[in-house]
Amino acid sequence: MSGLLLLGLLIILGGAYLFTNGVEWIGKRLRLSQGVVGSVLAGVGTAMPETMVPVMAIFFGDGESREAVGIGAILGAPFMLTCLALPLLGLGVLFFSSMGKRTTAIPLNVPLVRIDLGFFLISYGIALLMALLPLGGSGRWIHYAAAATLIVLYLFYLRRLLIKEGSVGEDLEPLILSRGLNRNRDHPPTALILTQVALGFGLVISGAHFFVDGMQRLSQTIGVPPLILSLIITPIATELPECFNSLIWIARRKDTLAVANITGAMVFQSTFPVSVGLIGTPWQLDRFGLTSAGLAILTAFMLYGIILFGSRWRPIHLIGCMVFYLTYILYVFG
Repeated sequence: MSGLLLLGLLIILGGAYLFTNGVEWIGKRLRLSQGVVGSVLAGVGTAMPETMVPVMAIFFGDGESREAVGIGAILGAPFMLTCLALPLLGLGVLFFSSMGKRTTAIPLNVPLVRIDLGFFLISYGIALLMALLPLGGSGRWIHYAAAATLIVLYLFYLRRLLIKEGSVGEDLEPLILSRGLNRNRDHPPTALILTQVALGFGLVISGAHFFVDGMQRLSQTIGVPPLILSLIITPIATELPECFNSLIWIARRKDTLAVANITGAMVFQSTFPVSVGLIGTPWQLDRFGLTSAGLAILTAFMLYGIILFGSRWRPIHLIGCMVFYLTYILYVFG
């Protein structure tokens, strides 16, 4: 079990390093802003491992626990991103500043973060509302309509981001796969960039697979129920790509990319995977599911409020969000 966990961790770390380097070069080649690169290219790309868990569980899984596994994975991702990934980002700022690699200030692209958090609060609020409303026989059609609304919201979100112009900057590290090609270090071929991104993405998915497998074996040993496994343990593994990507960018003082990678993934996770749950399951959440969704929304609302009233995020603001995660763990296992 420990061998699988360590192997998965190392593969994810190597894949995230390749992916972040490659996706920056894609952004430069397409003349996209750092916010778009972080929120869309990196955010959606690294969200794929945890997105495939509910899809496979709900539509291709076997057994009575498939819906519990699927719903748990859907709810676990936003909860982990808000209450664990963002706090780790704050800890990363303090760690790298203590090593002299950066300062403790977190310069934000405020308009971008407001867009990300605003869309997350709306879309995940719809998801929570669908679980709370006492729907009768027409409930399925209302769920289908809500699922379609979430997809449209995400498309509108993409449109809002992609109309922004700008460049990711010229201070990029050489493409990793081109470091042995001196002539192409400054202008690597597009095919080589795409190859590196695909390779990094494949390693991230493979590493997440090994990590989840190790986690599942561990959970069977300690006797964790399927819903709790899917809601807490599985997202810890599948959110590692976002965490590693953001920590890499924090170390390089590219805070816009680091923050947008997480907040962009939050928007994606509150739309497409939730739509899968609304279409493929009754979307009836128990107290654990409702609590995790409520805490994710509360955390995002607090962080949104900080920047809405003109303040800047500080490491303590992000680290403080971990209180909700620890409280939830005590609630579940207490």
